[in-house]
Amino acid sequence: MHYWIRASPSDFAGTIPQPRSGHTAVNIGKSKVVVFGGLLDKKFLNDITVYDIENKLWFQPECTGSGSDGQVGPSPRAFHVAVSIDCHMFIFGGRSGSRRLGDFWVLDTDIWQWSELTSFGDLPSARDFAAASAIGNSKIVMYGGWDGKKWLSDVYILDTMSLEWRELSVLGTLPPPRCGHTSTMVEKRLLVYGGRGGGGPIMADLWALKGLIEEENESPGWTQLKLPGQAPTARCGHTVTSGGFHLLLFGGHGTGGWLSRYDVYYNDCVVLDRVSVQWKRLATMNEPPAARAYHSMTSIGARYLLFGGFDGKSTYGDLWWLVPEDDPIAKRVTASPPEGIHENQHVSMTSMEKERQMQEDAVAELQKRIGVSVSVSNSNMKKIVDELEDTELLELASKLVGERALSNKEAVQALRDHWSRSSPKSIQLKELSPLLRDYQRMITRLQKEKLRSLLQSSKPGSLGKETYRFHHIRNVSQLRMDDIPHLLAEYRQLVVDIAAD
Repeated sequence: MHYWIRASPSDFAGTIPQPRSGHTAVNIGKSKVVVFGGLLDKKFLNDITVYDIENKLWFQPECTGSGSDGQVGPSPRAFHVAVSIDCHMFIFGGRSGSRRLGDFWVLDTDIWQWSELTSFGDLPSARDFAAASAIGNSKIVMYGGWDGKKWLSDVYILDTMSLEWRELSVLGTLPPPRCGHTSTMVEKRLLVYGGRGGGGPIMADLWALKGLIEEENESPGWTQLKLPGQAPTARCGHTVTSGGFHLLLFGGHGTGGWLSRYDVYYNDCVVLDRVSVQWKRLATMNEPPAARAYHSMTSIGARYLLFGGFDGKSTYGDLWWLVPEDDPIAKRVTASPPEGIHENQHVSMTSMEKERQMQEDAVAELQKRIGVSVSVSNSNMKKIVDELEDTELLELASKLVGERALSNKEAVQALRDHWSRSSPKSIQLKELSPLLRDYQRMITRLQKEKLRSLLQSSKPGSLGKETYRFHHIRNVSQLRMDDIPHLLAEYRQLVVDIAAD
């Protein structure tokens, strides 16, 4: 079991990085995390901010060095690749404005000196949204990206000692070209997950590349892996972070079929268990950070540190810990975890506590009516705006009925009938938010009706134990594409139940 804990000022000294997305954050051994570059609004960044793990200190080193045009370090950029080997951080490519970059830099983190590198061999083209990983202590492998005209599927290996690039010749079946994916070296294989493919679709495929270790004398080749378990949905802009026997996937954004013009952002955690070789949902007991993509996630011992990202509207600058339940930081969660929570339930512990309290208050009121002395509080009753005050719902309803002369109440009922008949593929993104609110509105109304019936009855009864899996979702960005059929099914049943009362 793990907990999400928002970092507090007491966790760090110094000045934390400013908000950004599309940046990189790499571990330098076990001593520090180096954050570089990124994008804030429309401004591309090239600053360095360092987290000293031992001293729990954020600082900005004064770097030296010079490039070919006289600047101290790399120009501002985002969506580049960064890989650490020993005390060095290597930077390649990225984007500045609409321009793709192909320059190559290294930062010596012992003396904080930048050097622009002149490399040799098969030089990779300028690109952004590529992914790279270290091979041992002397090589880097880079795969894919976007060069401004086409999606790429090439594989390059850099020898960091000789500074020679070599394009890897891979025979057999190749993954579709992509960008915004992740690539992670696991022992002798490079694992690539997801990304946006040629023509724009976002993918959910997992590939392994062998033949990267020269001593193994393996012919380079790709294999698509189809692992059992609860696989993540299609996405790009996510992170995959290595932690012991697990790879932790977090966040990213995706689109799906009929919603292909829109982005849906995620905040779920999916683990690739290297022992059982299967996907698993990471069990977390409290509310996760806001959904986002193009963030960074680094491992610090048994902890993970999340920073930054973008959700389609806002750029984040928050820092979050993801920690196991025996971590001292987890003690900040004062509420006891609810019983029976499953790994695939994306709900807030706080919201579940409110739900349970609401039901307890209702039972307390009932007990009071039949002669049991208890104190009563209904302060936790969930407040849902009435449908006739929900402007977004009314606008959708008026568009549906067109020029027919209907009252607002009749138009809303027509919209509800429409949703009750709709298939998941016919629901548009703009409908999801008012649909979710109306679903939650009907749950609240049904609970109130049941409570009223119990209070009017001379005999004690039961409030029931119906489970509404989306009652606690705060906003539509927390929904997954495969949640929509379940949401519609529960909505239809609620419409039937409300009509029966």
